[in-house]
Amino acid sequence: MKGLRLTVVNAGPLNPDKNKLVAFAPGKVEVPTTVGIIEHPKHGLILWDTGINHAVADPDRRDAYWGAGIPDAFGTAGFTRAHAIDAQLERLGHKTSDVRYVVYSHLHLDHAGGMGYFPHAVHVMQRDEIRYALWPDAWTRPVYCQNDFAAIRSLDIVEIEGDFDLFADGSMRLVRTPGHTPAHQALILDLAQRGPVCLGADVGHQRDGYEAMVPMPWDWSTAAMSMTRNRMRQLERSGVPVFLCHDAGDFAQLPTDGAIWD
Repeated sequence: MKGLRLTVVNAGPLNPDKNKLVAFAPGKVEVPTTVGIIEHPKHGLILWDTGINHAVADPDRRDAYWGAGIPDAFGTAGFTRAHAIDAQLERLGHKTSDVRYVVYSHLHLDHAGGMGYFPHAVHVMQRDEIRYALWPDAWTRPVYCQNDFAAIRSLDIVEIEGDFDLFADGSMRLVRTPGHTPAHQALILDLAQRGPVCLGADVGHQRDGYEAMVPMPWDWSTAAMSMTRNRMRQLERSGVPVFLCHDAGDFAQLPTDGAIWD
């Protein structure tokens, strides 16, 4: 779509053991947390995910905010106050009040951490995801931070079910991609100069694990994830590149920190 613009920022550098992202993988890995900043010619400033909450940058608050041991487990030592999405927007010349829409791939603690920064935006998420996030299974509970959702009932939320053309113009198409969570979704942007590109969020966490169909330990359903990855592979075969949120190589290919794809 003419006039649609994309840049991305790293709103949560992490340094976990790789086996937290790809089952049985050895060693540690440095990964980004990709947040998309999208300018729509008619509908204004839009965010794709919101990264990690700034409380996690404070050594005295992070365990209370995320839960004891979780910040260390995911390697948040490199995350600073300047990485949080509100600070990143300010650095790029935007105010949080400029954001018209916030669209979530899912509501894990590294994707919904900035929810409370945008009380006047419209928040878009899958219906099943919001319900699961507020009452997750016991084994997935550590990756849903209830502190992120403190203001959720006061927000203007658009709940959707399944694939959805957000503005009915083909510019931003949401594709339901369950597996990592019950109602994870990916975003396909139609850029005038580049054609369609897919921000795939957590359909895979590392490119090698994604291509080998190896699950992430907190994937809600490995069967659903396998079906989703088959769908994503067909998207790639059709010529649409898929960018994973936490893969450093994928992040390096995207326009960062004010550089623009349009």
